[in-house]
Amino acid sequence: MTSASFSPEMPRQRVSCIIPAFNEEDRIGLVLGAVIGHPLIDEVIVVDDGSKDETARIAQGMDGPRVIVHEQNGGKSRALATGIEAATGDILLLIDADLVALTPAHLTALIEPVLAGRADVSISLRDNTPGVWKAIGPDHISGERAFPRALVADHLDAIRALPKFGFEVFFNKLCVAQRCRLAVVRWENVESPFKYKKYGFVKGTVADARMFADLCKTVNPLVLVAQILAMLRLRVELAPGTPRLHRFFRIGRR
Repeated sequence: MTSASFSPEMPRQRVSCIIPAFNEEDRIGLVLGAVIGHPLIDEVIVVDDGSKDETARIAQGMDGPRVIVHEQNGGKSRALATGIEAATGDILLLIDADLVALTPAHLTALIEPVLAGRADVSISLRDNTPGVWKAIGPDHISGERAFPRALVADHLDAIRALPKFGFEVFFNKLCVAQRCRLAVVRWENVESPFKYKKYGFVKGTVADARMFADLCKTVNPLVLVAQILAMLRLRVELAPGTPRLHRFFRIGRR
């Protein structure tokens, strides 16, 4: 799979940013502050997935985003399907609503490899990503991704039917099947709060367990390992200072 490049002489592809959100009143405004007005983002869609707090009202009060409200919480996969269906851009940018310290520069770094045709898909590697994923490379469940809309456009019914947190590994399966060139973009200082910090230890542990169960419902655990290894082989443009694990396995440009 290849992405179209762009230059000052030709119109670039339109970018739609989709932000699924559930009870993120404390963070959604800051995330939107980084997204709204970004020169590479043509459309911002917030899908409020049945929040019980002021998430939707805060998003609706900001100038720029289109806000779609689910009356009931249906899970992240369903919210993303709603956003993808509503999006009009050629390139989709998925951003989680709970990010801390996100800046426009981080967004540029994630979008540019796909717009420029240097990768088919880009995935963030946040500052507080668990150490194992920092050592290996791609965070296979990162919620921040840029990719052509065509990659998922024919799979909306399947995405809606996924477990609540099944989208990322389902998306990985599509990437591997299409042999998409993958850019891993390191996001210094950006964090996604761990669930125990958002919900407390007990509720956070339960939430993590449910998320892991959703991953396993979507992709068999053994297949999940094979999927991660395949994503490593599809990674392109390794930067200086790449972890030695990559060099050992000679994983990089195809």
